[in-house]
Amino acid sequence: MPTAKRKPQIAVVDWKPAPASNSGAELEAKVIGAVAVVKYYLADNEADFTPAILKSDAIILWQNTTVTEATIAKMTNCRVFIRNGVGYDTVDIAAAARRGIPVCNVPDYGTEEVADHAIALAMAQVRQLFPLNREAMSLGWKLHVKGKLRRLSTLTFGIVGLGRIGTACALRAKALGFRVVFYDPYLPSGTQKAVGIKRVDSLAKLLKQADVISLHCPLNEETHYLIAEKELALMKPTAYLVNTARGGVIKKKAVLAALRKGVIAGAGLDVIEDEPLKTKAEARTPNLIATCHAAFCSVEGMIEMRTTSARIAKQAVLGQPLDNVVNGL
Repeated sequence: MPTAKRKPQIAVVDWKPAPASNSGAELEAKVIGAVAVVKYYLADNEADFTPAILKSDAIILWQNTTVTEATIAKMTNCRVFIRNGVGYDTVDIAAAARRGIPVCNVPDYGTEEVADHAIALAMAQVRQLFPLNREAMSLGWKLHVKGKLRRLSTLTFGIVGLGRIGTACALRAKALGFRVVFYDPYLPSGTQKAVGIKRVDSLAKLLKQADVISLHCPLNEETHYLIAEKELALMKPTAYLVNTARGGVIKKKAVLAALRKGVIAGAGLDVIEDEPLKTKAEARTPNLIATCHAAFCSVEGMIEMRTTSARIAKQAVLGQPLDNVVNGL
């Protein structure tokens, strides 16, 4: 009697403290249907990857755990490795390419959420919402920060990286009345005309003129520590720095020192190098708003992300062209 053909296996790998609202793989199973078996696993790092995960035909990874060449070499059946999110800097995509494993991400979910969050962080600083709230909650009603409150139409909002999210953020800032400028050396000439904002040809020029600087670039060798001591020193002492991109784009030690010394007026950081904050001293840094890597998150965004990653996994097991391949395969 012939042996039954093995059905493709798809592993959805979540981190162990996953929010209960996100746990399980029912949505993925619904999208993928009968073409494969979908199984849900918990793993905090690649050492937690079980043989069942490593032998899967497609792997969907939630968290930002490092995935090295040694682990990729054990993925003997893998037809696609999907990073459930935008960033993939923790995955050795070159090693995956050498083994013929496409790596995909989900770049088009959460665009609105991250742009909204960046604007919210900027507005919280520009309008001094947290100091005002502390004053009111202490039963006071004094306008201690009135000298820091600014009219938006007098301020320049600087965008570093005008991709999907950077563009969405720029349009929101423009609608609020900011003068918007951007720096992105990889975009073709004329992009600024299509969006209706100003372009500068160097990061230094943007840092010197902007009252708010919002980062929207990937993390790679070029952008690691894009903002460090030298760059912070170029900013106005009244300027605010916002990061909803990747933690390593800003040197944590440098920005915390700049806030303590008053080199810049404040920072709104959704992502932080080596997150979370490690000490009470870091958490007490003046004029710092931190938001637990939450910018991407919404009920609708989670559904969109999970649906997209499941669709790519289904494409892989069916032998169809894959969406969002990032390692050239």
